[in-house]
Amino acid sequence: MDAISIHYHLALDDGRKEEFDIRLHPQTLLPVDEEEGAAPDWTRLDFQQCPNCPLAPDQHPSCPLALRLSPVVDRLSGILSYQEVDLTVAFETRALTATTSVQEAISSLLGLLIATCGCPHTDFLKPMARFHLPLATTEETLYRVVCMYALSRLLRLRKGQPVDASFDDLVERYEAMRIVNRSIANRLKLADEEGSTVNALILLDYVAQLLPVSLEEEIAELEQLFHGFSQATRNNGP
Repeated sequence: MDAISIHYHLALDDGRKEEFDIRLHPQTLLPVDEEEGAAPDWTRLDFQQCPNCPLAPDQHPSCPLALRLSPVVDRLSGILSYQEVDLTVAFETRALTATTSVQEAISSLLGLLIATCGCPHTDFLKPMARFHLPLATTEETLYRVVCMYALSRLLRLRKGQPVDASFDDLVERYEAMRIVNRSIANRLKLADEEGSTVNALILLDYVAQLLPVSLEEEIAELEQLFHGFSQATRNNGP
């Protein structure tokens, strides 16, 4: 099976252009064919390590998430967050183009990289990365998260595994993500003087902050959209 390819192209209003080719294994959703250079000091696992990190420095010298973000920080750290950018995200069969802020563009890119970095706390986001939606609104993201989680419960049920009808596990996962985001932000503050990647991460963290407190309200609003599924399927046969 061919690798999943997603290409980010940023054309800044000052004429500067940056491109990022993301290639993911079709089954593991982990990066493939990436060049390994010298890891910056701020990517060490034991540097600002997340308090909930299950990894050990002797087995994982570098934080997989920090290491995944390192190329973005190296190339975009000097850009101001509010600077305008023409963003193109190309997939295998389509492309999305939009004019937005650097902060929004980087946030979208970080979301994809974080979900596919290999961090145990972000692995559950791989389905979101597989069907990546650049520049998604908060409402779109919450919808996708809820549907992703509901499908994961259905798949467990089909295998005869126990299923909790609540969303408690999802809330716990996002609370763990918030700890990861805060720790990664502390790393980025030392690596990014202009703060463009830090601000992008803060923007991305908004969903992790919002979901636990607004989940029930969001589900109640979504329920209205599924009225058609509450009706019995008509039998048009004889």
